[in-house]
Amino acid sequence: MDDGTSFARLAPLLVAPDATAVLTDFDGTLSPIVADPDEAVALAGAPGVLARLAEHFAAVAVVSGRPVSFLADRLAGAGVSVALFGVYGLEEMVGGEVRVVPEAQAWLAPAAAVAAAAVAAAPPGVGVEAKGPALAIHWRRAPGAGPWALGFAREWAQRTGLVLQPGRRALEMRPPLGIDKGQVVGRVAAGCRAACFVGDDAGDLPAFAALDRLGAGGMAVVKVAVADEESPPALLASADLVVAGPDEALALLGRLAEAAAGR
Repeated sequence: MDDGTSFARLAPLLVAPDATAVLTDFDGTLSPIVADPDEAVALAGAPGVLARLAEHFAAVAVVSGRPVSFLADRLAGAGVSVALFGVYGLEEMVGGEVRVVPEAQAWLAPAAAVAAAAVAAAPPGVGVEAKGPALAIHWRRAPGAGPWALGFAREWAQRTGLVLQPGRRALEMRPPLGIDKGQVVGRVAAGCRAACFVGDDAGDLPAFAALDRLGAGGMAVVKVAVADEESPPALLASADLVVAGPDEALALLGRLAEAAAGR
């Protein structure tokens, strides 16, 4: 990353911080990708950077495929002013209260049943992450298990109506509700003059698309892709700014917080 040139791309966010929304993913953005998803932790400075952003910007949010409880644990110290949206928007924590959105309540039992079946059938090294109304199957520790995971997920998607979302050596199974990161971006940024989203994976494409729609309506928007060797080409192609890995992403957000504080 060319530090000065890259940071200059964020200038539209500093015109009116009190009318600007700053949103980011978690895994691969605030946290390095690890072999076991349960062992993922935020970069040491991430909660503090989020807290400082929340002091100056109209809205600051983390929008992730992780459950809200996971995000709250890993980002303890960020404060209740940072909104947390988990399971792609099916769960949320705003002002310290956690809830599953009403539309997703009916999917809690089907998702739990599929997660239990996956645990029982998974090859060694495959992880199953239950997420309330959704679940994820991870095979980073078992690279050859991708075809099994896809076959299992397709079969159970047909049985239950859950839909598939590809990830980094993982598959998400979610309710077919049309709720995704893009919808969350639209909600959080509503009424703002500027907004950004920082993401690294295919699940972040709807967030970028939402910013494109807001930009077409006159909002100043910045799409930041966090890149590594697994980055989806479509995400990089859509981005206004590309940084290398979570360390650079957090450094960029830290500079944004400092610049807003200095206004």
